[in-house]
Amino acid sequence: MGLCGPAPRARSRTTSLEEVLMRKVIFAINITMDGCVDHTKGIADEETHEYFTQLLRSVDLLVFGRKTYELMVPFWPEVAKNQSMDRASNEFAVTFDSLNKIVFSRSLASVEDKNTRIVRGNLHDEILKLKEEQGKGILLGGVSVPSQLVELGLVDEYRFVVSPIVAGAGRRLFDDVSLPERLQTRLVESKVFKSGCVALRYLKQ
Repeated sequence: MGLCGPAPRARSRTTSLEEVLMRKVIFAINITMDGCVDHTKGIADEETHEYFTQLLRSVDLLVFGRKTYELMVPFWPEVAKNQSMDRASNEFAVTFDSLNKIVFSRSLASVEDKNTRIVRGNLHDEILKLKEEQGKGILLGGVSVPSQLVELGLVDEYRFVVSPIVAGAGRRLFDDVSLPERLQTRLVESKVFKSGCVALRYLKQ
């Protein structure tokens, strides 16, 4: 305690440099005012899709659990191929389809999407390896895998799009998360949509 004053500062600088060089893990999700994350409860309009398309363009890897992956694929790749929705949704679909994806699953036997691979290893170790690889950000989808990574302290950034809706029922964000201590974040960006949705960006402190 206080015997080698400069040493802790030196370790702190090294840690900060490593953190800067590591890829960011970003958790993004739509959520209602009462915390519901059921994908059928929120607002998915043109402005929301444009927001998430820009977010997708800032990363180069998507990470899901099996349930969320099967909600997204083959739905969005088919939209990308057929251009069957409105302009903003089509652009989202094309961007989504172009990105590499990882699915953490022990039950999924195979995937048809050429950009997807299944990972069955330890979530903590696999994400740490991915963070140390060269590349842009890593974007998490769904609730189960991100919740586990929040517990493990491996999520660097949070993007919540809050809909002006009280769902009244449905799965709540972080219902199953148990933290050893309070998670402190810092609001760095906010944007209000015409629909009344608010996009919030938080960084872990």
